[in-house]
Amino acid sequence: MLARFPLRTALLSGLFFATFLIAGCAHQTPTKSTNDAENRLWTGRISLQIQSEPPQAFFAAFELKGQAEQGELTLTSPIGSVLGVMRWSPTEAVLESGRETRRFESVDALLEQTTGAAIPVTALFDWLAGKNTSLNGWAADLAQQAAGKISARRTNPAPQVDLRLVLDQ
Repeated sequence: MLARFPLRTALLSGLFFATFLIAGCAHQTPTKSTNDAENRLWTGRISLQIQSEPPQAFFAAFELKGQAEQGELTLTSPIGSVLGVMRWSPTEAVLESGRETRRFESVDALLEQTTGAAIPVTALFDWLAGKNTSLNGWAADLAQQAAGKISARRTNPAPQVDLRLVLDQ
């Protein structure tokens, strides 16, 4: 299945190898603007495991800016190479990887196509803010959110998906 999607294969491979080499922590930093909701910035490491057949897993360093309605997610390798940049707004979502640009109708469609799992962006931003939102079969564990660790699991619909974030402090 991955052979049909060379961009997805490249992203997944790069993210998988990043797991072993990423060292660092993440932190939330507001940018220099008066509109905090639009200018939030989180950095750290992300892990996504999908219990599909065959199982899929990938890991990367990330920088997340913005909010659920409009933002940008940059994934990088351990040596600082950009694996991909996802940008979204209310009207479209764009994935830039290498010299390839792909457009999607929404950030949800973009994430599902590139990762193989429907990751709830609205809930993700809530989890980062410490709000325990359950959405689309996802449940978050925010017990270590103050220490910069967030985990979430989707059990329904199948396949099970585990998402972990470690934020720079």
